[in-house]
This record gives sequence, structure tokens and C-alpha cells, in this order.
Amino acid sequence: MLRKEDDQLQEDVIAELEWDPSVDHTDIGVAVHDGIVTLAGYVKNFPQKVAAERAVRRVAGVRALAEELKVRLVSDPKTADHEIAKRIVDMIGWTVAVPDGQIKVKVEHGWVTLTGTVDWHFISREVARAAGQISGVTGVSNSIKVGPLPTPADVEARIMAAFKRQAGLDAGGVSVTTDGSTVQLRGKVKAWGERRIAELAAWSAPGVTGVEDHLAIDN
Repeated sequence: MLRKEDDQLQEDVIAELEWDPSVDHTDIGVAVHDGIVTLAGYVKNFPQKVAAERAVRRVAGVRALAEELKVRLVSDPKTADHEIAKRIVDMIGWTVAVPDGQIKVKVEHGWVTLTGTVDWHFISREVARAAGQISGVTGVSNSIKVGPLPTPADVEARIMAAFKRQAGLDAGGVSVTTDGSTVQLRGKVKAWGERRIAELAAWSAPGVTGVEDHLAIDN
């Protein structure tokens, strides 16, 4: 009798695990090589582990079983890579105003890699900070890009608007230039508070990844 191809055998094993009501297959991974099936991942108790083994052995074409399942109680921390990734994706959806799928999350052995493009630097920074606080995360590589590049006119307009919201402040002494995604502020303001307002307004412009504040206080 011809032996099943590994791809077909993998599909059959997965289908058998899904069909068996005594097995929660959610956290079980299946790999097949030369008819040898490897089960990896987690089950909630020992009886489920035994049931998963029996389910695999029922499938025609299985030559051998390598069982690497671990028992993890419901109360144990959820630190599998896919669980970490889901928690980070959920966190992004709850806390950061970006369209679904704009930020991509990859987790490998607890190490998180973030990619995608956002309009503001603070979003990239906040997502990376929050991801690093998720249980089970061993490190974060933040490769989220910020774009498009800011324009001096946009930054100046934001600073003017911010100053106008504050009674008695005048942004006329502030000049703005850009170097790529970095904004440079020059000129004079009347107080430290005005300097801080100008900085925050510059940071609010889309695409800004850095602000160089060369403003002087006009005494």
C-alpha cells in the first residue's frame, strides 16, 4: 500500500484532533516528516495529553509518534509565542488609534518584532513600550517606521495653533526647519513653558521622529 504524503497525513492528524471532543487542539502543533508525526505545544491536563496521542495513532499512515506536549494548567501564565502575539495585537487595538493590521507583530521564542508604518513617533514608542511589559516577552525589536516626512509649514502651523490656544502666547519668534524626519526649532520665546509647548506641537506633526530644540529664552 502506498504511504500517504506528509502534507496529507498532517491534514488528517489535525482533522482527527479537531474531531475528538476530549482534546482541546487550540495549542497543539502538528509536524510530519516521512510519516513520523510530532506533536508540540500545550494541553490543559494529562488526560488530554493521552487523548491526543490516541487520536494520532488512530490515523492511517502514521509510522511513529514523537510527543512533545506539555501540560499547562488554566491558571498558568499564557506565554506561548502565539498567545503573546495575540495579547500584543489586542493591546494595540485597545490603546492605540491605528487601523487594523497597520502594525505587524511577530513573536519567536518570546522575542517580539514589530513592523509597519505609523504617522506619529509616539505611537511607535508606545507600542514597543507596552509590548515589552507583556508576560513572557524576552525582548522587543521595534522596526515600526514613521512617515510621511514632516514639512516645515505643517509644523509651524501646529505650533501657531498650540500657542493660540494659550492666551497671551506669541509664536512669531519661532522658526522651523526639517532635516528628513527631524524638526529643528530656532528663535526666541518668552518663557520655558512656551518652549515646551513648541516642542510638543512639533512632536504632534505626522512623520516626526526627532525634535532638536534650539530655542532661547528672551529675558
